[in-house]
Amino acid sequence: MSARPLRLFLSCVILVFSADTLLIQTAWSGTQDHRHPKLSPSSQKSRMKGKPASLAPINVINLRATSSSRGTRLVLDLDRQPEVTEQQAENPRRVIIALPNTSLSQTARAKATDGTVPPPFVVTQITPHAVAVSLLTTSFQTLNQFTLSDPPRLVIDVMPSLGQSPSPIEETQTTPPRADPVGTQPTQARAKSYTTIVIDPGHGGKDPGALGLRRTAEKDITLKVALRLKELLRKRPDVRVLMTRDRDVYLELEERAQFANSHGADLFVSIHVNSHPSRVVKGLEVYHFGEAKDQRALEVAARENGTPISSTGVGWEYLVADLLTTKKIEASLELAWNAKEAIVTQMNGRYDVTDHGVKTAPFYVLRFTSMPSILAEVAFISNPDEEALLRNPTFVNDVAQSLYQGILSFLGNNK
Repeated sequence: MSARPLRLFLSCVILVFSADTLLIQTAWSGTQDHRHPKLSPSSQKSRMKGKPASLAPINVINLRATSSSRGTRLVLDLDRQPEVTEQQAENPRRVIIALPNTSLSQTARAKATDGTVPPPFVVTQITPHAVAVSLLTTSFQTLNQFTLSDPPRLVIDVMPSLGQSPSPIEETQTTPPRADPVGTQPTQARAKSYTTIVIDPGHGGKDPGALGLRRTAEKDITLKVALRLKELLRKRPDVRVLMTRDRDVYLELEERAQFANSHGADLFVSIHVNSHPSRVVKGLEVYHFGEAKDQRALEVAARENGTPISSTGVGWEYLVADLLTTKKIEASLELAWNAKEAIVTQMNGRYDVTDHGVKTAPFYVLRFTSMPSILAEVAFISNPDEEALLRNPTFVNDVAQSLYQGILSFLGNNK
């Protein structure tokens, strides 16, 4: 590009950036003195949502996007409820959704520039005190934005213009293809030839999890089962196995979910050991994400999440806001059934297995992972007989072997 066209291009970029900055600074000054912002003549509409912002900036913790045949959704995870303005600008014609008194976290800032955020969204820290999401009006047919609470987030939905199709966000999350040997000249990127499975041993470090009468710690059992399951899966050439932890260390639930998402996992298997106030209760149950259907499932999720029961429940808006598509829900359910059936079939002859079935509950690690995910409660450590089994290496190996068979069954049905 010659010097003159380059200068012209940069001038256009600066003009667009400056116009957006002026619009948002105007809206920001309006929220400060609680008057409606004075919009430029090119502005067509303005909407204000939320409560007045506090002095401390709102933090955009994360950016997430999902595409389907119905459109593309961008979700901004926030640390508290935002104030939102929606405006239209000219040259070029675009919609600007602004969040005054807001800043991007380091994670969100990186995702805004590394290609994670798909078209038509452009997320920018437009001033030190404002974040903007810009969309060219020619890039979509309809737009809808709204806020949700518990946790706070801004959701923006767009339906693509006629003749356009949404860019699938999954393409930005897969592992880049390895370089081909010299002499080959592929014309297309090859599909990933392996399945990435993340195994998540529950608890760890300062968090022992549930404790048995003999002081057996849940964190130790889950790690033993997970390590054995990893050994079995690693023998398969078409499977890549990763673990959220492979030793006795503490991890936040958020770190576990982020690990699976950032490594492009295809399946997520979290391993736990159950507990019950009654020592006679025993057996196994496998969960996938959803609303708790009974009080007991809600109690299990609250214990594993480390949250009060009153704030553990999940409403329908969770399912909507996170675009838990039918495909993911069905795949998680199928994986859960395969795992549960394998454990019952493989172990019922050698052990007295009580089958509590497949259930749904709002586990954090299942909600915030973007792939089919299950959480297996393999036994009750509060039951003296099952605590004794959990201390037996043969039983631990049998549990891992059963989970392995369940995963293979799922993979065989979903090639």
